[in-house]
Amino acid sequence: MADRDAATDIATRHARPQPVGVFPLPAGFLLVPGGDDTAELRRTLAAGRQPDAWPARLLALELAYRGDIVGAATQIDGDDPIDRYNRFVLRPGGPPLEDPAQLRQALGAELGILVDVVRFALGDLAEPPPLAAETGEIAALVHSAHAAHAMAAGRTGQAAAALGLAVAAAWDTPPGLAAQLLSTTADLRRSVEGPTDDVLADLTTALAALDATELVIARAELRLILGSAHQERAGGNPAALRTAVEHYLAALRLISVDSAPELFAAVQVNLATAYLAMPMSQASDQLRVGVAIQGLRTALAVYTPETHPKQWASTQLNLANALVYAPSAHQKDNLIEAAARYQQVIAARDRDTDPLGHARALANQGNALAHLGAYDQATAVLHEARSIFEEFGADDAVLAVRGVLDEIARWRGAPGPA
Repeated sequence: MADRDAATDIATRHARPQPVGVFPLPAGFLLVPGGDDTAELRRTLAAGRQPDAWPARLLALELAYRGDIVGAATQIDGDDPIDRYNRFVLRPGGPPLEDPAQLRQALGAELGILVDVVRFALGDLAEPPPLAAETGEIAALVHSAHAAHAMAAGRTGQAAAALGLAVAAAWDTPPGLAAQLLSTTADLRRSVEGPTDDVLADLTTALAALDATELVIARAELRLILGSAHQERAGGNPAALRTAVEHYLAALRLISVDSAPELFAAVQVNLATAYLAMPMSQASDQLRVGVAIQGLRTALAVYTPETHPKQWASTQLNLANALVYAPSAHQKDNLIEAAARYQQVIAARDRDTDPLGHARALANQGNALAHLGAYDQATAVLHEARSIFEEFGADDAVLAVRGVLDEIARWRGAPGPA
C-alpha cells in the first residue's frame, strides 16, 4: 500500500503545472492528468488560453471548459485519483460519494489540499485549509482562498497579505493565475487607497499581464475597474474621462449581453455616466448623449426590479436624468418618459426604509414635471421631497429643491416659497 501511495504521489506531482484557479469554476478547479499528451495542454490552460484541440481521453475536461458541466460529469468513469477528484468537483454531492480524507491521500502531498479548497468554496468548510508543503499554483490557490475568507470577514490587511503570498507563489508559473491575482490585489488596493497614481500603475501592470491571456471576462472586469478609477479621478476633466471611456469601450469589445450580462450592464452604465459628464461644446456631442441614453436602456434589459433592485433603481434615475437634460427635438416626450421612470423609482424606494433615496427621486420628478408645465403636481412633489430632506438634515438638497420651487414661482408670476 505504501509503494502504491508513493507511486501515486510521484505521478500527481509530475502532472504540473495545473490550470487551477485560472478559468471560471467549476472548470477552474479541475485537474489535468499527467502524460506526454497533456503536458502542452496543461501549460496552455495554465497560461489562460484554450487549446486548439483536446486529447480524445480528455473529453470530460473539454466539455467542462465549454460549460457543459452535466455532460462532463457523465464522461468521468475512471477510478484513478485525478478522475475521482474531478468527479468530486463536478458533482460533489452525487454518487459515488467520496470520503475527503481518502481522496486527499489518493491525490498525494502536492495536490491533496485541493479537496479542502473545493470544500471551502462549496461552503462545506468554514475556513480554508492551512498551507503545508504545497508550491507554485497549488500554493497560490490556497493563499487566494485565505484572502477571500479574510475579505469576507472584513480583514482587509490579512487579505492583502494573503494575496501577496499568492502572487509570489504563482509568479514562476504560466501567467493565467498570477495575472488574475495581480488584478485582484490591485483592485483591493484601490478599495483601500482610492485611485492613486500607485494604484493606477498596479492596475495597468495587471492589465498587461491579463492581456497576454484569453481570459476575456477577467480582462473586461479589469477594464471596468480601470475605467472607474480614471473616472473617479477625472472630476470634469475631459481628457481623464476619455481615458475612462477607452477602457469601457475596450471592455465592451470583449463581452456581450449574452456572454456576461451583469458585467455588460455595469460597463454600459459606467460608459453612459462618463459620456454624460463630458461638457457639451459642439453639436456632435449630442450623438454622445444619445449613445449614453441607449446604453442605459440596454443595461435595463439586464437590471430588473426583481433581480437587481439597487442597480435597476440607480440606472432608472440615470436614464431619467439624461432624458431631462438631453438636447432633443422631442423634449416633451423625453420629459414625460422621465417623469414616469422617476415614479417607478419612487414606488420602489420605500419612504420608511430608504427615505433619502425616496426623496431624491421625488425631487427629480418634481423638476421634470415643472419643465412640463405641470406646476401644481410638481409643487406638491417638491414640497414632499423638501420635507424629507429637512427631517434628515440634508441641507444642500433642501436648497436645491427650494431653487426649483423658486423657479416655478417665477414662471407662474407668484411669490417664492417661504
